[in-house]
Amino acid sequence: MKRYRVQPGSSVNLKKWDPADKSAFKGSKARGEAKVLQLTTRLETLQEMLYAEHKHKVLIVLQGMDTAGKDGVIRKVFEGVNPQGVEVASFKLPTPVELDHDYLWRAHQRVPANGEMTIFNRSYYEDVLAVRVHDLVPPKVWQRRYAQINEFESMLVEEGLTVLKFFLHIDPAEQKKRLQARLDEPHKRWKFNEGDLKERELWADYTKAYETLLSKTSTDDAPWYIVPANSKWYRDLVIATVLVETLRGLKMRYPAPQAGLAEIVIH
Repeated sequence: MKRYRVQPGSSVNLKKWDPADKSAFKGSKARGEAKVLQLTTRLETLQEMLYAEHKHKVLIVLQGMDTAGKDGVIRKVFEGVNPQGVEVASFKLPTPVELDHDYLWRAHQRVPANGEMTIFNRSYYEDVLAVRVHDLVPPKVWQRRYAQINEFESMLVEEGLTVLKFFLHIDPAEQKKRLQARLDEPHKRWKFNEGDLKERELWADYTKAYETLLSKTSTDDAPWYIVPANSKWYRDLVIATVLVETLRGLKMRYPAPQAGLAEIVIH
């Protein structure tokens, strides 16, 4: 999966990243889906070990254009994990209370504790995306946030957090197809929002904003992965593989059992 990792200090041009790429897996869609199931089963065990050991903590950040598949990843990749140790935090428009604090305040409260895994569905990165595209704050404000975010993530990592960030990369044609499906399929119409069409008109502006943040905030401490997301099964395969490999790298173990349990017989 190193091919999808943004190297620190590199300049990202998303035109050079194919959203339809499937080169890391040689096989059919059916075989790919079977591989995803195998990986998610392994993820269940690793997440249980994370919770039991109560030593490590993991933050997963999901970003992408509308319809890129953030909700789909949460459903498919994390469907078997224990909700007792996993939380999903969705960041929408900030509340008045949140606006009265610094922009990282609401995110910091949702960072996982020892033994926990938290998934950010959107994140503090909206404060260098939407605010930039819609000109909600002056450029000098959002420009200084890249360094602040890097320092924030570095502090979290120094405190024992593992940070993985995934940009779900789709192209405009794939987004068009998915938006149309929301209109055409009655059970999906609840997802459709006319505001998505206005955001779609700003595709070039969002692309530029994403290229800047991917270039400036992929670090050794908290790397970005640009995930080809036109194909849903391949998107899930990439993310599940990175998660499993990362969790294995933590070399976790179940806690030692209490002494004398082997002699206990339940009557």
